[in-house]
Amino acid sequence: MADLVYPPVLVAAQLMFRLLGNRIRISGAEYVPESGGAVLACTHVSYLDFIYCGLGARPSKRLVRFMAKHEIFGNRIAGPLMRGMHHIPVDRSAGQASYDQAVDRLRAGEVVGVFPEATISRSFTVKEIKTGAVRMAAEAGVPVVPMALWGTQRLWTKGRPKDLTRRHVPISVVLGEPMTPGPDDACEVRTKDLRARMSALLDQAQAEYPETPADDERWWLPAHLGGTAPTPEEAAALDRP
Repeated sequence: MADLVYPPVLVAAQLMFRLLGNRIRISGAEYVPESGGAVLACTHVSYLDFIYCGLGARPSKRLVRFMAKHEIFGNRIAGPLMRGMHHIPVDRSAGQASYDQAVDRLRAGEVVGVFPEATISRSFTVKEIKTGAVRMAAEAGVPVVPMALWGTQRLWTKGRPKDLTRRHVPISVVLGEPMTPGPDDACEVRTKDLRARMSALLDQAQAEYPETPADDERWWLPAHLGGTAPTPEEAAALDRP
């Protein structure tokens, strides 16, 4: 696939990071393979996570093809960009087609990015995750690289006004050791393993984060760390239709 759109989008993103003075720290980037297919399974705390998740693959010179809601592809501005970067539309009423497309991309040696929680976690902990990341990796015979992001929620998250011009916000991108599920592995067991790895990486990112919130900004810290974000149970109630 010719990548005529992705490179200039990356340049624009890097310019934005410089203008905002974002302090982006990436650890574990060596876990992204320099060639061959791989699934990046990332935590989800912000509407901007796909940008920073993709950064985790840049040291390996890889471009990530994200699975994203098909409604985004219908947007007048975002749609052409999503298609130009060869991301994968997901129609939840017909999910098999997007799943098959992702497996084909993995077999062709692409890196596919997924957010297994499916929606943003309001509690800033790892929600229960879907089995798709493990299933597609097992079917394609590729590894799953767990990843966690922290700090992105301060710019734009669910239930809070966006603050895209906020300067000097530290952003942590933490990747962990790959796991390679096999076709005979129990999918549910391997998915629990993936969630545990993602949770451990998120705990690490939160523990090493260089800033603590002021009293009036404790909303971006999870309840178990003394913040005022909803507990996982409260967040689940908020997400119910």
